Amino acid sequence: MKHPLAPLFDGHNDVQAEIDRRPADTADHTADTRRLIDAHHPKRLTLTVADVVTETPTTRTFRLVRPDGGELPPFLAGQYVGVYADGTNRPYAISSSPARPDYWDLTVRRVPGGRISNRLIDTITAGDTLATTGPMGNFHHNPLFHGDDVVFLAGGSGVAPAMSMIREIVDRGLDRRFHLLYGSRSADDILFREELDALAADHPNLWVDHVVADAGPEWAGPTGFLTAGLIKTLAGPLNSRMVYVCGPQALYPYALTQLAELGHSPRRIRFEANGAPADPTAQPHWPADADPAAEVTVTARGRTFRSRRDRPLLDALEDEGIRPEAACRSGECSLCRVRVLKGTVHTAEEARLRLSDEKFGYTHSCVAYPITDVELDV
Repeated sequence: MKHPLAPLFDGHNDVQAEIDRRPADTADHTADTRRLIDAHHPKRLTLTVADVVTETPTTRTFRLVRPDGGELPPFLAGQYVGVYADGTNRPYAISSSPARPDYWDLTVRRVPGGRISNRLIDTITAGDTLATTGPMGNFHHNPLFHGDDVVFLAGGSGVAPAMSMIREIVDRGLDRRFHLLYGSRSADDILFREELDALAADHPNLWVDHVVADAGPEWAGPTGFLTAGLIKTLAGPLNSRMVYVCGPQALYPYALTQLAELGHSPRRIRFEANGAPADPTAQPHWPADADPAAEVTVTARGRTFRSRRDRPLLDALEDEGIRPEAACRSGECSLCRVRVLKGTVHTAEEARLRLSDEKFGYTHSCVAYPITDVELDV
């Protein structure tokens, strides 16, 4: 069909004739696009556990591969995938290098009472399968904004995304300066210690400093916590360097205080939260008269049940068989976003809400706690 504006252009007849001579395009572009999206951004994957490596007495690394041996979806160093089991899911950072597309390594530390971590560590062996999401998350290096000289403050298993970044630097020969300050409980609790020390020794643009809280007489390195003074001593002046922070929940407010003491701009700090706050009642906007142990009524999808005030709505919903899409479980990704039709909830400080959410009653259920009886649109 000739376009109505075509006659306004010189030579339009020749162009139209050329178009008419071309063979008809019978390709299913919608299906092709869908296949491309599914390959790079899959909603679900069923992967095989190729190997299980014991890193420390409390930590395992699970190497995941495609059953057909093909390449996995690409990811950026620092991103995570969600692992599904027992009617819920948890996010785990990929600790392997993006330059190795044939596998993902997920490094999992046992958490007291952990619903997924303990199940993985206690029951999963090579040959088993796991259901995961595709890679996601905003905690990754952006060379345009983060520069090529960065510092990473890690605590415990928070070293996993740092490990991915370091391995990528080595695998791809990136011209990037990377200084890891890694805090651990004890010397035998340090993840990837031998590999980290070897990489730092072999690559002049990599620095690794281990800091042990409960040091024995055999430990000769820095001890205690990652204080402002220790950060300055080990990493030197931060100036405008990007600082990444990843670890247990308690690390975030502590690290922010230490970095503020050093005068470091919040704009040059990136946090990766690992789950909901350990104690939402400690946040200043928790209502003083709301007993966290008291139960309230939650209504969603035509079902009504009771839940404690200090239990995240997402956990309570999942226990009742109501399973919103979820990924980060720390208030960032917004996949578990729900609308509060009636009642009041405490939305934790970690929630990255949209500007319109408060006006229209939306919250992130993974870091939202019912203060009164509530009715939800899930």
